[in-house]
Amino acid sequence: MTRATPRTRRLDDRGGITVFVAICVLALLSIIGLAVDGGGKMRATERADYIATEAARAGGQAIDPAQAVPGKTITVDPQAAQAAAQAYLNAADTTGTATVSADGKTLTVTTHGTYDTSFLSAVGIGSLNVTGRGKASLLHGVTAPEGP
Repeated sequence: MTRATPRTRRLDDRGGITVFVAICVLALLSIIGLAVDGGGKMRATERADYIATEAARAGGQAIDPAQAVPGKTITVDPQAAQAAAQAYLNAADTTGTATVSADGKTLTVTTHGTYDTSFLSAVGIGSLNVTGRGKASLLHGVTAPEGP
């Protein structure tokens, strides 16, 4: 009588390194994507802050001559300041808002935009929101600036 020998299944690691490499490559690409797109968003935020600050500075130049010439007070003309800031934003091809404080001495500009991702778009994140803020305070004085 012949005896049937059970077939033994050989357990080995063939093909296991391929799966490991694929997982590591995906993880490394994700980390590189976060670094590249994170840096890109930081640059876009810096630019948005710069544009908002320059728009506020441009708007701060629009002082109210009816108050300044007789020496009553130095304040910005709210409509002219907002128009100057908006003109700067339009020239920079940026959307945003400009507001003048109640005392007329501070102009605040907020810009809004997006950063289109390079690597993260592969995982479904196509763009990131970017907001910039800038503020200009009106200073005047003969020997030293007098604050608002």
